[in-house]
Amino acid sequence: MTPHAYLVDDDDAIRDSLGWLLESRGVPCLSYPSAEDFLAAWNTSLPGCILLDIRMDGMSGPELFDLLCQRGSTLPVIFLTGHGDVPMAVSALKQGAFDFVEKPCNDNELVNRVIEALQLDENQRLAAADSDSVNSLTSRLTTREKQVMDLVLAGTLNKVITDELQISMRTVEVHRANLFEKMGVRTAVELAQLLAGKR
Repeated sequence: MTPHAYLVDDDDAIRDSLGWLLESRGVPCLSYPSAEDFLAAWNTSLPGCILLDIRMDGMSGPELFDLLCQRGSTLPVIFLTGHGDVPMAVSALKQGAFDFVEKPCNDNELVNRVIEALQLDENQRLAAADSDSVNSLTSRLTTREKQVMDLVLAGTLNKVITDELQISMRTVEVHRANLFEKMGVRTAVELAQLLAGKR
């Protein structure tokens, strides 16, 4: 699925001009005239970022942002604000919005921030996929293999593992070999690298 900048603004002229600006820099863009329209199209698998106007007829930008957060959205949100909306935008930043940009804005700076937000979303999705993948691998380990894995990661020697778990050296070697095979690694170092930040 291609990542898009999702432009949510009830001003036709702004949607047209920003849509053209983004496309001219190679950023695919989809526009929505209301928060409700975007919400109807949104799902958690949509990749990209949101350019969100603060003041709109119907549901406001901050209301949409709150609702998306409640529904588990991780899409980075850049608020588009008028001069009087800055305190509201600062409040949104504290709640996890990616940025806010005052209208009228510097075109290139805005597109650069959108590109950074798209990169953040991609990084978050890759990290989540990696974490899911590692969790899937570790779920295949037996209880004993997990115990051996914890000791291997702690740098414990095989002969010490035999004492700790009260099993034979041969059994430790078998568990260790099975563990490495299931995790798709060849060494304890590779195992540690795979699990770094995932435990």
